[in-house]
Parts: sequence; C-alpha cells; structure tokens
Amino acid sequence: MLDLPALDREIGAFITTYNDRTHSELGTSPRDAWVADGWLPRMPDTLEELDGLLLAVPKNRVVQRDGIHFQGQRYLSPTLAPFVGRTITIRYDPRDISEIRVYDHDSFICTAIDEDHPNLRLSLRDVEAARRARRRELRRTINDRIPIIAAREQPRTAEPPRRRPRLRTYEEDD
Repeated sequence: MLDLPALDREIGAFITTYNDRTHSELGTSPRDAWVADGWLPRMPDTLEELDGLLLAVPKNRVVQRDGIHFQGQRYLSPTLAPFVGRTITIRYDPRDISEIRVYDHDSFICTAIDEDHPNLRLSLRDVEAARRARRRELRRTINDRIPIIAAREQPRTAEPPRRRPRLRTYEEDD
C-alpha cells in the first residue's frame, strides 16, 4: 500500500514516462508535440503569483497581535504588523503547512511562517492524524482513571438514604 508522498512520486514518474515516449496517434512524444508549434503557456510574472494560483485553498483569518492562528499553529511575519485586527485571506499547500501565503484583497502581502516548526515540513493530514491520536490517548487515560476515582469517592460506610420530611399542612392553608 502506498502512502501519499509515494503515490505522488509514482504519478509523477508515470506522467514523465508518458510524455517522453512516442504516442501512437501523434507519431511523436506528447512533450515534443506540445512544444513543436511554439506554444508556451502564459506564466505569471512572479513566483508569488504562481504560488497564488497553485495554492487553491483560501481561508479568511483575522490578524492577531501575536500572528495568524490557523490549524492550531501560529504564523508570524514582521510584514503583518499593519494588518492587526484586519481580515486577510491565507492560502496554503495542504501537503506543507509550515508556511502560509497572506493576501489582502487578492494582493500578496507576505509569506508567514510557523515559528514553532520552521524547518519541518508538516502536512495537514499529519497534523490532524497526530491530534486524533492524542485525543484517543487522552480519552483512554480518562476512561482508565474513572473507575479509580469512582472507587475513592464511594462512602466508607453504607448509610441508609435519608428520608425527606413529609410536607406538613396547617389549618390556615385551606
């Protein structure tokens, strides 16, 4: 069974092989047919614009004094200081949430970095799996402790339950 990075590599290898071998209908490789007519795709002016097109997972967030909070992480950049209290749009790659791209009204502001994990490539799936595992562990610990606490809280002597006094009525109540 393949994990996601291995599947990515396999698909990339297949596409490369497919584009390099001769196609039966074209009589040439798809890559050569693509380039033969001199057609080149229109590229964005900057790499930031290319990232903005490729990172298609936008989310709105409010910039806090201590950065942008997203998925339990805190992202910082000195460029965010004038935007404190304002709503901005972030875009991120679910395969690597160690950094996010920050936009204000579709114009790129900066790249904010998770300073707790600056050089660690974390996928959103990895973070969510770690959180689920931690919740399961905590739930198991709590469930293991419940019988122990319940045994401690039981009274040492078994006293009969107290009876509630009956409601008394008086002659004036009629």
